[in-house]
Amino acid sequence: MAFHVAGLIAIIVFYLAILFVGIWAAWKTKNSGSDGDRREAIIVGGRDIGLLVGVFTMTATWVGGGYINGTAEAVYVPGYGLAWAQAPIGYSLSLVVGGLFFAKPMRSKGYVTMLDPFQQIYGKRMGGLIFIPAVMGEMFWAAAIFSALGATISVIIDVNINISVGISALIATLYTLVGGLYSVAYTDVVQLFCIFLGLWISVPFAMSHPAVTDIGYTAVHNVFQEPWLGTIKKPDIYKWIDNFLLLTLGGIPWQAYFQRVLSSSSATYAQVLSFLAAFGCLVMAVPAILIGAIGASTDWNQTDYGNSDPKDNYEADMILPIVLQYLCPVYISFFGLGAVSAAVMSSADSSILSASSMFARNIYQLSFRQSASDQEIVWVMRITIFVFGAAATLMALLAQSVYGLWYLSSDLVYIIIFPQLLCVLFIKGTNTYGAVVGYLFGVILRITGGEPYLHLQPLILYPGYDQEQQIQRFPFKTIAMLTSFFTNIGVSYLAKYLFESGTLSPKFDFLDAVVAKHSKENMDKATLVKSDNIVLNELAPVNPRHSLALSTTFTNKEAFSDIDSSPDVSTAEDN
Repeated sequence: MAFHVAGLIAIIVFYLAILFVGIWAAWKTKNSGSDGDRREAIIVGGRDIGLLVGVFTMTATWVGGGYINGTAEAVYVPGYGLAWAQAPIGYSLSLVVGGLFFAKPMRSKGYVTMLDPFQQIYGKRMGGLIFIPAVMGEMFWAAAIFSALGATISVIIDVNINISVGISALIATLYTLVGGLYSVAYTDVVQLFCIFLGLWISVPFAMSHPAVTDIGYTAVHNVFQEPWLGTIKKPDIYKWIDNFLLLTLGGIPWQAYFQRVLSSSSATYAQVLSFLAAFGCLVMAVPAILIGAIGASTDWNQTDYGNSDPKDNYEADMILPIVLQYLCPVYISFFGLGAVSAAVMSSADSSILSASSMFARNIYQLSFRQSASDQEIVWVMRITIFVFGAAATLMALLAQSVYGLWYLSSDLVYIIIFPQLLCVLFIKGTNTYGAVVGYLFGVILRITGGEPYLHLQPLILYPGYDQEQQIQRFPFKTIAMLTSFFTNIGVSYLAKYLFESGTLSPKFDFLDAVVAKHSKENMDKATLVKSDNIVLNELAPVNPRHSLALSTTFTNKEAFSDIDSSPDVSTAEDN
């Protein structure tokens, strides 16, 4: 019993340390800045997150429980191997692409959440539609990794899974509740350090276990199972490409990513942050890959695990904690357990904060209560942080297909939000009509393609469909994404032509997207800038230590150019 007690004590110490850092960061937030920008401090850290902390929090957000456990599992599972461990390369490239093309325009225009440009161009109702897949992705992701954490802790220290999930979720929600992005960012620094240290300490001990064969040899030779380097078979090439593009491009339109981008002290910092975090993601994947390789190179009959392999007991998804428990000394396994706990909490807190930020600003404030005070928005955020945290916890405990729901919602982020984000940032002339039709096309094509995790049967059998395994080998997700993208453009320009040419009467412009340029529906540029409840410094220089030339990066000139020269706006420009 001493083993379990010692492990429990280690987890308690780790959790208390994280909670202390989170509360300290919350106190730091409270004592920096005026009460007037409290909302902005919670959502984007007052746009004062430096490069070092920004890199740590961006990296820790992606290096979560799913990233660590999933990478080890992919390398371990026969028939997949390293060739199918796409997350490290995919997410790293997603950060590079995000830094090259998306970070600067989003940060330069002073947006507060990822949904701001959608409501600015397409109106509040379209912003609400985009909110649905965005919040689904964040919530199901948080639930999935809470579930993974509970299973991990129960494997190593034999604590009831419901208790471990509940306590972990409570702590992550608590420090996010009191400190917002500051607490999340500073705890991410500690958590990333724990992940790096915990996993790297475990690897040498696991590798030197007598039951483990040289991983260099098992990489290319069949010893206990197929080589862990893995292969991509010809029928699976298109599926591999589809999944890779989903990770690379679908990893961009997440509020958790843009929250870090928008919290950077400059647009240039936002880009550099993305590039450095991409490198950090690759580095942090190395120990997980090695642990998966060690699992594939182990004669489990020589360990206390039993007379069969983890994959035969349907525990391949738990290969990382199993390696920690059975191939490492007791005290070392606790370091690894702390690393996994850190990985989970560093992602879960980001998802909870992201979901609450989008709801409080884009749904509650911009759609229903544009006159809401700063203090009111802060309290809405606090309530929704608690609600979303509780909801993610309940899903982790009760839902049988949390991972299936997350896979589906992640697909929707790729198929719906990514093409819409491309259009709203880079394609001039797109409007709400194109956005709505493209949205619907994307949803229909994705749902009709089926989802094995949810036992959702496909209605469209694409070329190469495997009847025996009931899986689509055709890259239908990417096809759905491209269809949504081009439909948005095509329908937008068609609607624009029909209304502007007089073919359709202005009275048929029921979405006020073409004829009525300044309707109540659209969160247009004037609304975003002139509304009293939106702090003007979101669009102005935010850090006085930068030069005058650099400060112009922060000013949304396009927004100001469309506004009448009112006293309020003139003052904002002069400042």
